Amino acid sequence: MALSSDSSTGRDSREKITIQNVSRSYESTQALDDVSFSVSEGEFCCVVGPSGCGKTTLLRAIAGLDGPDGGSILVGGDPVTGPGLDRGMVFQEYALFPWRTVRGNIRFGLDRPACDCPDCEERVRELIDLVGLDGFEDAYPKELSGGMKQRVGIARALAPDPEILLMDEPFGSVDARTRDRLHAELLDIWTQTGQTVVFVTHDIDEAVTLADRVVVMDADPGTVQSTFSIDLERPRERTSRDFVDHVARIRDALGSPVDTSH
Repeated sequence: MALSSDSSTGRDSREKITIQNVSRSYESTQALDDVSFSVSEGEFCCVVGPSGCGKTTLLRAIAGLDGPDGGSILVGGDPVTGPGLDRGMVFQEYALFPWRTVRGNIRFGLDRPACDCPDCEERVRELIDLVGLDGFEDAYPKELSGGMKQRVGIARALAPDPEILLMDEPFGSVDARTRDRLHAELLDIWTQTGQTVVFVTHDIDEAVTLADRVVVMDADPGTVQSTFSIDLERPRERTSRDFVDHVARIRDALGSPVDTSH
């Protein structure tokens, strides 16, 4: 699946996620220090930065899996006090149940995982179709490729129809060709659902491929260094001058300038 136009057009400008002066420490390590930014309704926001800059810590705090030491995180104007069905999380390491089939793993994402009502069955069927796993409903994780496992993880996160999709380097362990295909499929899903997405990655090209806006973080401690709007139509061509220029600006902000003269 691939997009033919800029799907950011017409996205709501209201704040969906508001991060205010958030700090988090682990023993003697300051993971986050006074982090503040917001994500608009329906926006695809990527967070990039070096290892140890607190990207995953921040994402877990938005998910309600790990509370901050200071500051606050609001979703739709309400404080985050714990996990909720309004936020779906996709992990880097798949986190699938090996004893459950594709259907069973996706079903677990529903708020009624043991329910066999027609509505739940139909929801699972819709999600299998959405992520392109027709014919693999009864397969177990050990029988799936890395890309297919991540599709299951995405479908499970989408099962309760969350307003926000949180993704922690979900394509870091798949090959480049599979990653490109998953990018296109994720953007199609985002276009269809209108969800707000916060996507953590260390890959600048991936961020520019996907995002409406890129938040750049520094490490030791984790702080917001800068933000970049990605005003390119989709699908995006990685060899285009505009794409390369966006990548170069973000690399420069991270302290890794590249030669764009070629």
